[in-house]
Amino acid sequence: MNQTASEIVVVGAGMVAHRFVESLLSRTDAAVRVHVFGDEGRGPYDRVGLTGFFSGATGDDLTLDRSVFDDERVLLHPGDRVMQIDRAARTVTTSTRRVVRYDTLVLATGSYAARVAVDGADLPGCFVYRTLDDVQELKDFVERRRRMLDRPLRGAVIGGGLLGLEAAGALQGMDVDATVVQYSDRLMSQQLDVAGGAMLRRLLESRGINVRTESRTTRLDPDRTGAVAALEFQDGSMHEADVVVFTVGVRPRDELARSAGLEVDARGGVLIDERCITSDPDILAIGEVANFDGRCVGLVAPGYAMAEVAATRLLGGEASFPGYDDSSKLKLSGVDVASFGDAMATTPNALDVVYADAVAGVYKKLVLSDDAQTLLGGILVGDASAYGSLRPLLGAKLGADPAAYLLPEGGNEAPGGELPDEAVVCSCSNVSAGRIRQAVHEEGCMDAAAVKGCTKAGATCGSCVLMVKKVVGQELTKLGQTVSNALCEHFDMSRRQLFDAVRVAELTTFSAIAERFGRGRGCDICKPAIASILSVLVGAHVLDGENATLQDTNDHVMANMQKDGTYSVVPRMPGGEVTPEGLLAIGQIAKDYALYTKITGGQRIDMFGARLEQLPAIWGRLVDAGFESGHAYGKSLRTVKSCVGSTWCRYGVLDSVGMAVKLELRYRGLRAPHKLKLGVSGCARECAEARGKDVGVIATETGWNMYVGGNGGFAPKHAQLLASDLDDDGLIQAIDRFFMYYIRTADRLQRTAPWLDDLEGGLDELRRVIFDDSLGICADLDAAMARHVDRYEDEWAATLRDPEKLQRFHSFVNATDTPDPSLAYVAERGQIRPATSEERRTGGVLIAGTALEVRR
Repeated sequence: MNQTASEIVVVGAGMVAHRFVESLLSRTDAAVRVHVFGDEGRGPYDRVGLTGFFSGATGDDLTLDRSVFDDERVLLHPGDRVMQIDRAARTVTTSTRRVVRYDTLVLATGSYAARVAVDGADLPGCFVYRTLDDVQELKDFVERRRRMLDRPLRGAVIGGGLLGLEAAGALQGMDVDATVVQYSDRLMSQQLDVAGGAMLRRLLESRGINVRTESRTTRLDPDRTGAVAALEFQDGSMHEADVVVFTVGVRPRDELARSAGLEVDARGGVLIDERCITSDPDILAIGEVANFDGRCVGLVAPGYAMAEVAATRLLGGEASFPGYDDSSKLKLSGVDVASFGDAMATTPNALDVVYADAVAGVYKKLVLSDDAQTLLGGILVGDASAYGSLRPLLGAKLGADPAAYLLPEGGNEAPGGELPDEAVVCSCSNVSAGRIRQAVHEEGCMDAAAVKGCTKAGATCGSCVLMVKKVVGQELTKLGQTVSNALCEHFDMSRRQLFDAVRVAELTTFSAIAERFGRGRGCDICKPAIASILSVLVGAHVLDGENATLQDTNDHVMANMQKDGTYSVVPRMPGGEVTPEGLLAIGQIAKDYALYTKITGGQRIDMFGARLEQLPAIWGRLVDAGFESGHAYGKSLRTVKSCVGSTWCRYGVLDSVGMAVKLELRYRGLRAPHKLKLGVSGCARECAEARGKDVGVIATETGWNMYVGGNGGFAPKHAQLLASDLDDDGLIQAIDRFFMYYIRTADRLQRTAPWLDDLEGGLDELRRVIFDDSLGICADLDAAMARHVDRYEDEWAATLRDPEKLQRFHSFVNATDTPDPSLAYVAERGQIRPATSEERRTGGVLIAGTALEVRR
């Protein structure tokens, strides 16, 4: 292999390819050029968090760090598939007939989702669960099918592994009756023993997911429309299903390697050695396409480890792939499952230590060496809270009674000793405890966030974050430093402490707050946090006086900056309600300014592609049409999603739209530590997905049920039931108090789900605060919300009346509203959008005058 390679081609643009490029370029200033080719028409995104799509996460939420591709040494080619490798000429040819030479080629083509090889597997209504397009198509089909059949839908997931259970949870989240069909005798048969599988089945069935084991699907039958209608099994029985999801495993995408003559395992996968080198010394393979020691594994952690090995080797270093880590943790709300190490106790003379509580739905097993000292593996079902502390101890001595790790909360405390340096804390990024300690002692990382940025520990699935914080805290204590909860270097107080201090001192400006409680001129951490605090306590316009200098990038211009430098415009549509006149106004504005329009998951219309100087004119027309700011740019209330409720739906029991409108108008403009989303469903069918929101409201025959602490995004979590059978006034008062208590006590950028997890006393204590006034603050919380409601003013309407504020919307002194003739645009599914820098650089598009020309 050429150790001084300057032209590198990466085939594949997934998570592993992203990690490879990030690792390579962050460790060298060499003038390399890296081409990254991907099949999908988007950059790398988080497949681990794919199920979050059904809890409100968007493609943008799942997109990995784009800054990797801002490096001028990288060229990303989304949607351009590599079709051929010429090993003699050392070139690749793509679907657009681009020919690129390489010194080193890195195959990161991943794998594809398999289907059961039976008749009917390709019927409409049959899906795999692999890409963003897959889950979008699944969601769209379910919505169409429900409208067509006008009845509750029945779903089946074929395959009861990790991904299958996540898919079942996704179906259930879309109000589809879900059944998991498993060929073997238990769920997650690769990770769980018989007892663990049985406990998992009980947990799933208790939350309404049906399970059918030892069932081999032999055929899928269509209905009159040709769509899937039923599954037939080997024993002759049948199961009706309107939608079927296959999660029966993945197969390495090695066809490109095969056609190039590389050595490939008979069962699939490009053969590599411990250096990740294939049979051609100029070609490496990493991730799920790579076959090491006779195996291909569909997990991200081994792929990341391979990516680091490949990057190190290309930079002339020594590194070897250590083998596969099969540890896994189920990401399904309400069902805790984890498995790690030798979970099946295959090691000779291994011992089991088991704790089981059928009533509580908990099964825990540790696998130990024959002297009961060394941890070899484990299974945790129903309570996986010990996973973070046990997983790093694999292969090490426990140093305490194993039962201490298994007993339920309230029993003996789990040992709190230090991890050995070699213990892997973050298996996704292969970060050891020793590496974290190095980051603290030698690289100046003083908190978990800094360690994450330095080492990537906790940057993928997040399950190790608590352990990372613990190790960092231990090391800071050794250094004689107090583990600080300070907001930043300019303020020693936490956000909660600072909120109370500003409120009591009645300060109204950043400079006064810094003089009284802090030091210096502030930074990008404390300024937006204090801007949010002042917005709640003072209520001034975000662009008034000093406030204008405190805001985040988007708040500066009250619009979301997009990756091409243009802005999005998002008018508020309370509860998703909009008049025909409003729709016509938006359509005409979008047409006049050539804006790309999209209906969002929050039931409103986003308009993309506006230039800075166009924003006032666009918003002037929107305000005249009766719209106001949707606050898509702020850490504030975003949307209140609703179904049509009793107004139209024959299942609706209460007016969900009316309540959603009332709530959105009440909390619009409310600034918080993080963005806020609500949902209101008119019946238990939950079409508004309220339990994935910070506050979810579900109608019943006897009133409103209120759920709190649900979040989408990177770490989706279902909300928890706070109160039942509330009337309208009681519901609004409870939400008022919940929001204000959260705003006053949460940390910076802490969403409601982790805030509730950290709240001393948890949900029960929250009930006492809100309903029993246990802290004696309810009158104050009520008054604070009343002040917010009384002084609300639309930020854009106020800005349009203020010539001084409008000055900030000129991109330069002599700016005009005339389009820049050098700007390029491309077609995007019937609309146009500004071209990316890559499209402009490669000459893929051209605009001349006012005539759009798209070149392919």
